[in-house]
Amino acid sequence: MTVAEAVAEAVPPVIEFRKVGLTYPGPPPVAAFKPCDLTIQRGEFVTVVGPSGSGKSTFLNIAGLLDAPTEGHYLIDGIDTGALGDSDRTALRGRRIGFVFQSFHLLPHRSALENVALAMLYNGVPRKERPARAREALTRVGLAHRLDALPSRLSGGERQRVAIARALVARPSLLLCDEPTGNLDSVNADTVLALLDELHADGMTVLVITHDQEVAAHGGRSVAIRDGILREQAPA
Repeated sequence: MTVAEAVAEAVPPVIEFRKVGLTYPGPPPVAAFKPCDLTIQRGEFVTVVGPSGSGKSTFLNIAGLLDAPTEGHYLIDGIDTGALGDSDRTALRGRRIGFVFQSFHLLPHRSALENVALAMLYNGVPRKERPARAREALTRVGLAHRLDALPSRLSGGERQRVAIARALVARPSLLLCDEPTGNLDSVNADTVLALLDELHADGMTVLVITHDQEVAAHGGRSVAIRDGILREQAPA
């Protein structure tokens, strides 16, 4: 075994599902997400694709530590999330996962810099470090010239880039994106996808949930979900 292989083996996957499933209580009980295995290694770009009602939102809630599975084990960075209490799960989510949603969820009366800095309020970053960290994140997404702009003065693509900067500012293990181009025209969508490609090239682990096959094609791997069943797709 080479040194590189030994190091890779010693680093746990960012995401590991071991027979993870979620059933909502009834009556009657609803098996929203069937038990499955899934491993996402550090630095991968994985897309999860499926039509509306397929179970993508349930998968997002589990992967994002918003819902706990009712069976199996979910590990993030080697940490078994099922062994954690609510406060520890919340803290883990804040430190390890950066969320990007279809709707940008920016505070309208706060500048781009303030929107990004506010994301650090609850994850332990000292107050004096927040402005510099926010500037660094906005510069990373190409918005160093828009630090003081309000969301109403930004294009849709710029607003989504602010949202990505906000997701990156805590330096998470995983960038978890839910239909990140769903509210964008084709030009802005291409800009955002190019940014995700750049982040992945820099080593970020990216997980994109989408119904759009063109977006799904950006991933190095694609996983299909239908009727709550997750299946790895064969390479094109």
